[in-house]
Amino acid sequence: MFDSILVWFRRDLRDEDNAALAEALRRARRVHCVFVFDREILDRLPRRDDRRVEFIHQSVAELGEVLRARGGGLIVRHAVARTEIPRLARELGVDAVFANRDYEPAAKQRDAEVARELAAAGIGFEDFKDQVVFDGAEVLTQSGRPYTVFTPYRNAWLKRLAEDDLAPADGAGGGVLQPVPPHLAGLPTLAELGFAPTGLAALGIRCGMSGARATLDEFRNRLGRYHEQRDFPAVRGVSYLSVHLRFGTVSIRRLAALANAARLAAGADAEGARVWLGELIWRDFYFMILDRFPHVVGRSFKPEYDVVVWEEGEVADANFRAWCEGRTGYPLVDAAMRQLARSGYMHNRLRMVVASFLCKDLGIDWRRGEAFFAEHLNDFDLAANNGGWQWSASTGCDAQPWFRIFNPVTQSERFDPAGCFIRRYLPELANLPDRHIHAPWLLPAAEQRACSVVIGRDYPAPLVDHALARTRTLARYGVVKGAADAAPAR
Repeated sequence: MFDSILVWFRRDLRDEDNAALAEALRRARRVHCVFVFDREILDRLPRRDDRRVEFIHQSVAELGEVLRARGGGLIVRHAVARTEIPRLARELGVDAVFANRDYEPAAKQRDAEVARELAAAGIGFEDFKDQVVFDGAEVLTQSGRPYTVFTPYRNAWLKRLAEDDLAPADGAGGGVLQPVPPHLAGLPTLAELGFAPTGLAALGIRCGMSGARATLDEFRNRLGRYHEQRDFPAVRGVSYLSVHLRFGTVSIRRLAALANAARLAAGADAEGARVWLGELIWRDFYFMILDRFPHVVGRSFKPEYDVVVWEEGEVADANFRAWCEGRTGYPLVDAAMRQLARSGYMHNRLRMVVASFLCKDLGIDWRRGEAFFAEHLNDFDLAANNGGWQWSASTGCDAQPWFRIFNPVTQSERFDPAGCFIRRYLPELANLPDRHIHAPWLLPAAEQRACSVVIGRDYPAPLVDHALARTRTLARYGVVKGAADAAPAR
């Protein structure tokens, strides 16, 4: 039993079902809580109107209020976390610092440095599993190695799953939350952090634990249709919980427990819940890959794919800018990129479409797209972002085959058949008939003029011809050792 513990909140901005907080309350008489707006992270952000900082700020404010209502409080600092945590731990005279485990290489290095600094002062450091359902050596192959293919990982994950794995981390204890010392009180404003408001409410983004609860409650009503609607961006078919998972305003255990119970109940929601649980398992899978194979940060999971030669130079740079700005001439791609610019969100199906287009139509290095998403996605998570981009580029574990190349027109026709999503983000195409909105350059010139959308004037002509780009891509990937002599027809 400790006398006092400092709980360091990071990407777990909730007081309920929080492993580190529950352990601290169980094992200490007094529990202090802290969150650090880490200068090492914030100072590297390229934009001062970053929606994620505002989301965190509002969520931290709510967490502080909730902890105060429980008799405690949240110390909030704007500093370099790797030096501030040991300094604060010494000032408060705690016996240990508890935190929930992180899996990113930079975060693991930071935590190791903090642990060494604390140990030098006679203060302990412990971390706990909270971001995922399983980590470390909990799900391994029969030979004791990490899985690198998702389907057998999922099967082993489900076989390993027990009721206790999804039980909330709300263990009873005698610990008492401590109020914030007066000289450490106060929440820095966004301006004091160096950032500007971004209007999250106007985008329909609800922050904090209350936002997570409201979003989950709304999704419950649609869970049973998830498997039918999740691929259609014009339909409200997905959960919209990814940003809450990213910053921990909701527990992964709570979501996985909901999905697992619904799939086992075999009721109306069973199939939707089964598919949604599969997506949550993908999240665990990518965290495991990042944790066990950290070379994926910056390099291909499959080293043989590092020999692929990507397009460079003025034309490639211009094409990349057009992709970023939604000016490729392919409506579904452009609508998706404009959705991202406007809201910081992109539908998962569209993430695959635009990633495939960048890598396999434009021939541009997946790392450039990964970095762009990292800057703009509200729910940016290194593990999922890297995993998704390497999947699309065919360089990752369990990736789509290198010869599988999404056709942006057929993807559009299949998943936005009436062009509803396209029209929402490309109003210049609003007058086009449904059958032509997916490939407007095929519309005869007279009909273009009649619809007030002349290609090349009102909307860009396609940057590339998809069929020709596919041929170039097959040649590009053909340099990889072991690639088939000929790709199967599609």
